[in-house]
Order: sequence, then structure tokens, then C-alpha cells
Amino acid sequence: MTQIKLKELSKLGFTDNQTRSLLVNTIAKHCKHTGRQELLEILSTLKARPEQYRRHEVWGKVAVALAPEEKEMSFKSFDLLTAAGQLHIFGAAGIERSAKTQMEVAMSLPVAIQGAMMPDAHTGYGLPIGAVLATENAVIPYAVGVDIGCRMALTITDAGAGFLKQYAHQAKMALKEHTHFGTEGHLEQKQEHAVLDDPRFGATGLLKNLHGKAAKQLGSSGSGNHFVEFGLVELYTQNSLALPAGEYLAILSHSGSRGLGAHIAMHYSKQAMDICRLPSEARSLAWLDMDSEAGQEYWLSMNLAGAYAKACHDRIHANLLRALGLQSLGCVENHHNFAWKEQVNGRECIVHRKGATPAHTGETGIIPGSMTTPAFLVRGKGNDRAVNSASHGAGRAMSRKKAKESMTVSAMKKMLSNAGVTLIGGSVEENTLAYKDIHKVMQAQQHLVETEGIFMPRIVRMNKE
Repeated sequence: MTQIKLKELSKLGFTDNQTRSLLVNTIAKHCKHTGRQELLEILSTLKARPEQYRRHEVWGKVAVALAPEEKEMSFKSFDLLTAAGQLHIFGAAGIERSAKTQMEVAMSLPVAIQGAMMPDAHTGYGLPIGAVLATENAVIPYAVGVDIGCRMALTITDAGAGFLKQYAHQAKMALKEHTHFGTEGHLEQKQEHAVLDDPRFGATGLLKNLHGKAAKQLGSSGSGNHFVEFGLVELYTQNSLALPAGEYLAILSHSGSRGLGAHIAMHYSKQAMDICRLPSEARSLAWLDMDSEAGQEYWLSMNLAGAYAKACHDRIHANLLRALGLQSLGCVENHHNFAWKEQVNGRECIVHRKGATPAHTGETGIIPGSMTTPAFLVRGKGNDRAVNSASHGAGRAMSRKKAKESMTVSAMKKMLSNAGVTLIGGSVEENTLAYKDIHKVMQAQQHLVETEGIFMPRIVRMNKE
């Protein structure tokens, strides 16, 4: 569980003892799977705009304490359907009951068309992590998640397997100098990317206000399970990159849209919950009609956040390649916290993938394991029952609190040493045993994807928490 100290709450502007006590209790009860960076972003937005959270499932009581006055808005109330929509679960034996219950609630929404749970699924907020939900003409901000456009990116370089034996020190220094993790600070060198000139930043007042934060955080990563790492990838024959089979040095990164995405998510989640009133167990799954002004604003903002997340990975990879004098031979990348317009059983739907990888026929993706286990370069098989999706990773087997309690630093160092992995930063909360067995997860989705290569981490950089 992420720990926030009282003095940190004071720095964020929470100076009232009663409010801070309420916050501490709320965090302890509801934030077991929330990364530190994500939580700090939420708290910052909560302090700045508490009125947006008044009906939030988790933060509503704190918001009312901060801003007692409320401006009434027009809204519609909806009941959950007694007959849930079509749902398929892959690797069901490895998924806890609470996650399945969350998904069953989502499938009872009046707008739900089809759903699927991936074998890495576990309990999340509103929608489980590892869930796919197709809806009719409706987008659910919280089903996309707070870290909009969180994604994987793999760059295959022109260096071979021996590079790290000769230049391990240089690779470590490159990671230290050209990556940045967490909510505070930024990369020392100003980052440039075309996304900062995207006209969508001028489309709404919210996006205009977030442009400066986006510029500052460009090329950086969040905390929690976000990482940048060097490793060796073994490519199989007839891979989608059309590269010769063999072993290559590669860069693998995992992060999302930083503060930009978090603020967008919270702003429109609040709007959705004000407009669309649902029973308490489904409150956070409130949706925006795609024909509404709010729905169109969120869709534009979400897509901008996705483009920004990609830009962050672009800068990370470009900076590391330049620092080590390497060239890219090919790249595979994909979102796993996003929504797309897709055909589902012959009808256009909004497909939400919260911690799930798109896996249409022939589509490439990356499915990581943990800091000491392999990631898999995959090609989608286009399984309709899975809504053309696959897992986004191994999935957590235990909460961060439990992981911290069950693993010592020395034991984790021994585990890393045995695997031949160097860790820069990181914490026991992200140790390998905190995650499901990636090999079992891949076995459970053999009808969803085909493996084209395997990446083994060697030097891993994460946020130190």
C-alpha cells in the first residue's frame, strides 16, 4: 500500500487535521493498488478542484469536507440491468472473485455490449485491471483509467548481445541521466516534440492550463510499476518486424501520460458522475454520451493524452539511443489504458481496455512480466471472444502492502543477482513475487496471441519509493 505522510499532505495544502485524518483513512482503505505518482496526482487535483469529486466513490467525503457548497446539475438516473451482457474470462482460475464481481457489475450497465477479462486481471477501481468493455455510443472515463494512454514501447537496436558486457557502465549512466521518475522534478535537458504544438491543447480551458505541466514532464515516467530498461530480445523467424532471427540489444519502457492524463481523467470522471447517476456499486462507471459536448471533449482530450504518452516514450528512447550511439532497427508499441472505436459483432462500439493490450489479427504488442522475468513480443490472433485483446502484463498477485511485508530488500537483491539483473531505484513492492507467473498467463492466452520473440531484462530503472 502506498504510504503518504502527514507532512506530505500539508505540502499539498491539506492543513486541516480533520481532513488529513479522513484522507489517511481513505488512502489506507482504498489505495492498496494505487501507485505513489498516481495518488499524488489525484490528491493534487482533489485539493485544487474538490467540487469535481463530490460524488466520487472513493474521494467524495473528502471533497465535501473541502467544498461543502455544491451547484446542482441536471442528471439522469440509471438502474443496472438484471441480465448482464456477454462476458468471456480467460485464465479464470487465476483471477480473484472480487475482480470478477467488479466485471459483472460493469456488464450490467445499460450501455454494455460485450466484455472480457484477461488472465492477468485483478481488482481495480470501478473496472478491474485487465478488463475489456465494449459499450454502445458511450465512453466511461474511469474505465480508461487515471493514467490515460499508459503503454509499452520496445526498440530493437543495431547492437548485439555482447554490447552490455562491454558497455554496462555506460548503459547504467544513460538510464540515470536520461530518464526521470515520479511526480517531482523533470529531465534536466528541455525536451522537444511535435505533440507540444498539437492544436488540441487549445481546444478547452482545461487542456490550455495543462500545457505547461505537459511540457515540463515530457520524456519522464511515473512511479509504481513504470520502468525503463535495457535487455536482450531473441527474435524468432518470420517476425512482424521482418528482422533476421537472433539476439539483439533492446530498450523497453512502460509509462503513460503523466499529470496531463490524470487531470483529464478526474475532470471528466466527475462530470460523468454528475450527469449519469448509477447505483453505488457502479458509481465510478458513469459514462458520457458520445453525442454530448462532454463526451466529445473527453474523447478529444483522451486522444491527446494518448499522443502525449507516445511522445514521452519517443523522447526516452531517442535520448538513450543517442547517448549510447545506437540506431533503431524497429519499434513495437501499444496503449493499454485507452478506448477505441471498433466493430464488435458488426456494430460500432467504444472498446475500453483498462490494463489490456489490443490484439487484432496481425497486430503486434508487448506483454511484460516483472523485473526478473521475460516480456513477450506478440502478434494478435484477433479473437472475437476476447474483443481482440490480450493481457497487458503478468498482473499483480498481491497488493503493494502485502509485497512490502513479505519481501526484504536483501532477499530481493539476491533474486535480482540470481537473474543477472541490475536494478536502479525500484522497491520491494514491485518484486517478482508480487506478480503472477507470466508463463502461466501466456499459456492462458495462447488463443489470443502468438509469440514472436522474448525479451529478458538486464538493467532496470524504476522510481525508488
